[in-house]
Amino acid sequence: MAFPTSVNNQITDAITQSDVKVVGEAPAMALGSLYQTLAHSTGVLFENAVSAQQQQNTLAQAAANMGVMQIYALDAATGAGAAEKAGQIGIADTLTGLLTVLNAFKAKKPAGL
Repeated sequence: MAFPTSVNNQITDAITQSDVKVVGEAPAMALGSLYQTLAHSTGVLFENAVSAQQQQNTLAQAAANMGVMQIYALDAATGAGAAEKAGQIGIADTLTGLLTVLNAFKAKKPAGL
């Protein structure tokens, strides 16, 4: 030491060495704490992802259940009428197309007829 003290030199050397040890270990301890925090945050992230998937699955099941309940709520006559209507959706368009083609042939008569 630079100046004499009433404390034993071995004690001051031990304190100095422990201080140096603490300062030397600080970056490793900080990185260890950082890695532990990152691992915990990643675990929470995956827990939230699993929870969101479970909630989406529950909503999908509820939506499917509501659809089935609506299908079963229809009586047979209503269902048959809806099926017939769905089957006839394109009939008017088809007939209009055929009429257009027939009119086109009618307009182009051969010269000999």
